[in-house]
Amino acid sequence: HFLPQVPIIELDKDSIYSENIDQKEERIQKADFLIFATKHQSKEARNTLSLHAPGNWRNADFGGKAGKICQTSSLVLKFLFKKMNENIEKYNLNYELTLECTHHGPYLEKPCCFIEIGTTQEQWNDKKAAEVIAETLSSIQNFKEWKNRNKELRSCIAIGGPHYCQNFNKIQLNSNKYAISHIIPEYQLPLNESMLQEAIKKTKENPDLVLIDWKGCGNSESRQNIVKIIEKSGLEHERTERIEK
Repeated sequence: HFLPQVPIIELDKDSIYSENIDQKEERIQKADFLIFATKHQSKEARNTLSLHAPGNWRNADFGGKAGKICQTSSLVLKFLFKKMNENIEKYNLNYELTLECTHHGPYLEKPCCFIEIGTTQEQWNDKKAAEVIAETLSSIQNFKEWKNRNKELRSCIAIGGPHYCQNFNKIQLNSNKYAISHIIPEYQLPLNESMLQEAIKKTKENPDLVLIDWKGCGNSESRQNIVKIIEKSGLEHERTERIEK
């Protein structure tokens, strides 16, 4: 059961096309953070619970604005990811938990993320999976207390790898050092300065570190370009294979 500080608001249209609802809906204007609880659709049928920030690194093919991403929080994303994992184990749910890279609309000014059940009608109708999502959402009222206990976490941007972020999943779930916000996948490379600046600017905690999935960053030229842009921006970087997971 949801407590008053976690209100549920039903949208009139598909969430990815609900542009600027934070400007139009009074209850949303009062919120600190928006979580879109939706279904995830894929050609490949698989049991997944996923989490990601919205936004478009390049074209706006599915809502939002081209080259613009939404505000999010690396700490909220880490909190939700870990809570979702706890609830999957609690309910003995046979689902894969995964981060997805930053993708699709809508465009909002208010910090937000998507939490999704995938990938076909069978999973969308699974009440046990829905209970895991609902309990995870309800736990957000404990976020501030958790945040105070985890002050050592370092906010990061992540670059490289596939749409479903296997290497970043392990870090987000198991590391007590790093909290990941926006993820730029291999298929959106080559990296440019504006993409990196968007990722930094649109992360509430002002990250100063970039995690790189080195093998998932294309060829040698692509990798060197990434390092050059990161260093020019004055940020530090680490490769995922060198991080304890």
